[in-house]
Amino acid sequence: MTRFIQLIAAFAVSFALAVAALPANAQKPPPSTVAAKAQIQRGGEQQHRLVIQVDTNDAAAMNLALNNAANVDQYYSDRGELVEIEIITFGPGLHMLREDISPVKDRIKSLAENRPTVQFKACSNTQENMSKVEKKKVPLVAQARVVPSGVVRIIELQEQGWSYLRP
Repeated sequence: MTRFIQLIAAFAVSFALAVAALPANAQKPPPSTVAAKAQIQRGGEQQHRLVIQVDTNDAAAMNLALNNAANVDQYYSDRGELVEIEIITFGPGLHMLREDISPVKDRIKSLAENRPTVQFKACSNTQENMSKVEKKKVPLVAQARVVPSGVVRIIELQEQGWSYLRP
C-alpha cells in the first residue's frame, strides 16, 4: 500500500509541476457556452441570436414560429438590444416557405418587411426532393434564402452559440 501512495504522490507532484510550467493564459479554462453567449457584444449592445426550427407541415406550428420570432424581436427591440433570428425549414416544414401553397406566406412577407432581423431559410435537400416527387420546381417565397441543408445550418448556428427553439 505504501508503494501505491508513493506513486500517487509522485504523479500529483509531476502534474502540479507540468501545470505550473504552462503559460499563464493556458491555465485559464475556456468560457462556458452560456457565458460566451451572454458576453456577445456589438457596439456595446447585447447581441442575441435565435434559430427556430420548422419541420412540420402544420399551419399552427408555422404561426407559432412566426409569433415567437415577432415576440422575441419586439422584446429585445424594446430593451434596445440587438437580435438576429433565423427560421429554418426542412422536411414537411418547407411548405411554410412555398410560394404556391404556404398557409402563412402573407405573414412572412409582413414580418420580413417590419422585422428585418428575422430571416427565413429553406433546405435545398428538401426542395430538391419535393421537386423530384412533384416533377416540377418547387417555388419559394421571395423572402426565403436556400441553404444546402436545414439540419446542418441549425448545427452550425448552435455551434456558434445561437439559442435553439422548436415551437
